[in-house]
Amino acid sequence: MLFRSVNLFNFIDRYVLSAVLEPIKADLNIKSDADMGRMATAFMLGYFLTSPIFGYLGDRLSRRKLMAIGVIGWSLGTCLTGIAQGFSFMIFCRVLVGLGEASFGAIGPAVISDAYDAKKRNKAITIFSLAVPLGAAMGFALGGVIAAKLGWRNAFFITGLPGFLLAVLLFFVPEPTRGQSDGMLVTKEKMKLSDLKSLLRNRSYLYVNFGYVFYTFAMGAFSFWGPAFLNRVHGMDLADASLFLGPTLVVGGILGTLIGGYFSNKWRQKSPSGYAKLLVISVLCAIPFSFVSFMTENTMLSMICIAISLIFLFQSTGPINTVIVESVSPTMRASAMAICIFMIHAFGDLWSPELVGHVSDYFSNLRIGMLILPGAFLLAAFFWYLLLKEQQRKGEQVS
Repeated sequence: MLFRSVNLFNFIDRYVLSAVLEPIKADLNIKSDADMGRMATAFMLGYFLTSPIFGYLGDRLSRRKLMAIGVIGWSLGTCLTGIAQGFSFMIFCRVLVGLGEASFGAIGPAVISDAYDAKKRNKAITIFSLAVPLGAAMGFALGGVIAAKLGWRNAFFITGLPGFLLAVLLFFVPEPTRGQSDGMLVTKEKMKLSDLKSLLRNRSYLYVNFGYVFYTFAMGAFSFWGPAFLNRVHGMDLADASLFLGPTLVVGGILGTLIGGYFSNKWRQKSPSGYAKLLVISVLCAIPFSFVSFMTENTMLSMICIAISLIFLFQSTGPINTVIVESVSPTMRASAMAICIFMIHAFGDLWSPELVGHVSDYFSNLRIGMLILPGAFLLAAFFWYLLLKEQQRKGEQVS
């Protein structure tokens, strides 16, 4: 329960910024969409640059303490965002939020993997992952509503403060022994260069991460620009756009995550490639709906297609993380997650919001910038198809 609560505020604090982009742009006199997108880039710089460090430490130091320190860091960064008077300080605050969230993002799934055996692991990670749509939705909704009532600065104060309490509670949570769910005792050994090289030869690990890069590229850009897209292209009030995306993310995210968890578990019982099969099918089903949502002039049709595409896209939330932690040994789970975080943000959503902003500035049309995203989903499907074939090949060798 505590882990789910921490993960919930992890995503609330990450996404509240997207709900208040327009008032921040006006209040701080930020001129271009590219500069607005740079705030997302700043968050990702703090996130992916420090995740390998936390992953390394997470395989050898107290994980609950590292996570607690991270929660304090991102909560402080969120609250400080509310007092920003200029663009440079805003960039600093977003870097601090990213740095704090990197700790929990790298270590949390590894701790869960040690607490649950292989039969229960995907279900546990799926439930843990429900915080992604819930937190994003609450970030959108709370940010829009609080900004409309109390101003955008209070949105960061109100959402940032609970994290300090959660950090204190984390210090007292019992921590599972590394490898205990796999029936082995893992000592805190130093990672060798050969261990890192083994990841480069691990096709399952590489394919799932390459697909995850393009998936994160598109999801990151949409989560940042979604409210602004509905506001500019379809003329929706910013608060209404945030209130639409909030419940849509809740319902679509929960449905998608639970559907994905159910079918991936069912297919995994029949084949070792069951998780990969779910990844491929879900993202391919989402692509046509995401394309129509950006192309249509009909506001209602755009909203419906956004909702449907999110249901399909969130189906991969649990299986992605399960494939990652199961593709490596228990001694490397935190490090493997950390390297994954580095990859998906360094090559994914670190620069996708800013790229969409540049395209929007060039064509003076945010719609054109958003049309990059369905192509990224198609590339994700390609690499996850390679993952599917690799897991099928391994299954045939075992049998």
